[in-house]
Amino acid sequence: MKAIQSKNNKNTLALAALGVVYGDIGTSPLYAFETVFNNSLSSVSQSEANIFGVLSLFFWSLVLVVTIKYVTIVMRASYSGEGGIITLTRLLLEYFHDKPIKIGFLIFAGLLGAAFFYGDGVITPAISILSAVEGFEIAGPKLKNFIIPAALLIVTFLFWGQRYGTGKIGFFFGPAMLVWFTLLAALGLFNIIDNPRVLLAANPTYAIDFLTNNGILPFFAMGAVVLCVTGAEALYADMGHFGAGPIKLGWTRIVLPALLLNYFGQGAVLLKSEGSFSIQQLENLFYMMAPENFRIYMVVIATIATIIASQAVISGAYSLTKQAIDLGWLPELRVIQTSKTELGQIYIPSINFMLFVMVVLTILLFQSSTALAGAYGIAVTGTMLLTDFLAISVAIVVWRWKPVLVIIGGISFVVMDLVFFASNSLKFFDGGWFPVGLSLVMVVTMAIGYNRFGKQKMKAAISNIKSRPYL
Repeated sequence: MKAIQSKNNKNTLALAALGVVYGDIGTSPLYAFETVFNNSLSSVSQSEANIFGVLSLFFWSLVLVVTIKYVTIVMRASYSGEGGIITLTRLLLEYFHDKPIKIGFLIFAGLLGAAFFYGDGVITPAISILSAVEGFEIAGPKLKNFIIPAALLIVTFLFWGQRYGTGKIGFFFGPAMLVWFTLLAALGLFNIIDNPRVLLAANPTYAIDFLTNNGILPFFAMGAVVLCVTGAEALYADMGHFGAGPIKLGWTRIVLPALLLNYFGQGAVLLKSEGSFSIQQLENLFYMMAPENFRIYMVVIATIATIIASQAVISGAYSLTKQAIDLGWLPELRVIQTSKTELGQIYIPSINFMLFVMVVLTILLFQSSTALAGAYGIAVTGTMLLTDFLAISVAIVVWRWKPVLVIIGGISFVVMDLVFFASNSLKFFDGGWFPVGLSLVMVVTMAIGYNRFGKQKMKAAISNIKSRPYL
């Protein structure tokens, strides 16, 4: 009986996690694939070889970065059930608690990673909500004047609702995202059946051929390819809200299959066009997967999904803040427990208000998702790259895995994320300065907080290595 109840509870948490954890990565099909073939930096031509090559890159990015790195390896690292980049840092701080130089380096890496995540926590809600309400231009060009007011209204309700906790939010958002992922899978399958040859792109040789036969173009393209995995860092940061099991269950059984089917479906649509799609058609590639009469309903569903997409980084920011407070990197803030059964489900009013103000300012500053696109990616890839180095260190010194095998395996993740980060860094003057600036402000804030209030607190927090169980 207990086993049945436990299984039912896990399934319930997995459904709630769909609405909180997977909104960001789950709405990437709206723009990720078409951006490779339609961007201001360096668009890839719509040849068959390129379509197969890009699809292959999407497939292996989702498998390597999300499934293997985050879901299989990184999510093994937890502290009291919590995840995120500060958790990795804390595990290492405990191990090196009596080595000042290494502690200093780890504090810098942790502060920088946390700051990048806060930057992501501002950019993601702004670009998600803007891209959502911009979709209503399809219904009527006159609605363009209402885009900014509507976006601000949605932002206000989104942050106002945070006080009810991720459990209740997931209860409402989860079923909506289940409908969304079902729609993604159905649309993808519908178009794959029309052109099943597109499934051949799962062969990694197509990705290798694309990377080796197009000069420097693939380097620029990687800045768009990474969009298919943005939100992966939120899986780990939100681990404390639902637990690793339900999050992994949602990924393997629902999210990954739906994403892959949809991307391959988009590839099938593009192959069918034989390279003749205009810029406007590319911008609406996702909607062109459906029959014309159904597209307006897709806009409504996509709008709901993209609004929900903001929740992943908002919840992650609460968890990150709580961990920073515990280590003395931030002063004591009011932390509200929103669940009687899940310790990681928390709400921090001051952080909620800070994020709300920054998201509003971001929307008013950039005015459109297109203008904000240049700012998207640097913070995410920066967090992912730092996670690589910290996870490799944890695997070697804390888990005591064989160093040679860890380094050989880790190099592939480092190289991939380094390319993602370097490619996105080209966007610095096209909006990328914004998340970098936000991150610098957060680094300075946390560093000041640590120097004034946290040295003794952190020393006490990391001095209990002998009482900690490690994998």
